Amino acid sequence: MKTFTLPIRFAIALTTSLIAYFLVLSLFNLHTNVFFSLFNGVITGFATYEAIRYRRIELGKDYNYTHGFSAGLVTGFLASILFTIFMAIYATEINPNFIDALVEGFARHYDVGVATFAFIVLLMGFATSVVLTLSFMQLYKNPIKK
Repeated sequence: MKTFTLPIRFAIALTTSLIAYFLVLSLFNLHTNVFFSLFNGVITGFATYEAIRYRRIELGKDYNYTHGFSAGLVTGFLASILFTIFMAIYATEINPNFIDALVEGFARHYDVGVATFAFIVLLMGFATSVVLTLSFMQLYKNPIKK
């Protein structure tokens, strides 16, 4: 379990940051503008980068590609799952008209339900996590040399 302690902490911090960002956008009624979701990638990227970096520092010479890759993926995947749960709760309990307002601009003739919306959010989170982890592992693929 010690292997996953660091990524779990970063995943919780990442989820909290994503939720806070979303709620701040909703205060200004900007949460239905898809453009602002691009900043989610920046937030996710920072957390993934830091998780891999801290894992590399923590393990020192024992660090290898697998350690960093698993730290990045666990961080991103767990945060994606937790954020998807929040978004499903938000779309069903807090603001039931959210999904309709979100897809209104480009998909008026589609009936997008909560399950479809949650699946898309989860899939986008997983894809972002994989791409960012692979990108950052190019920086941290070697152990620290002393």
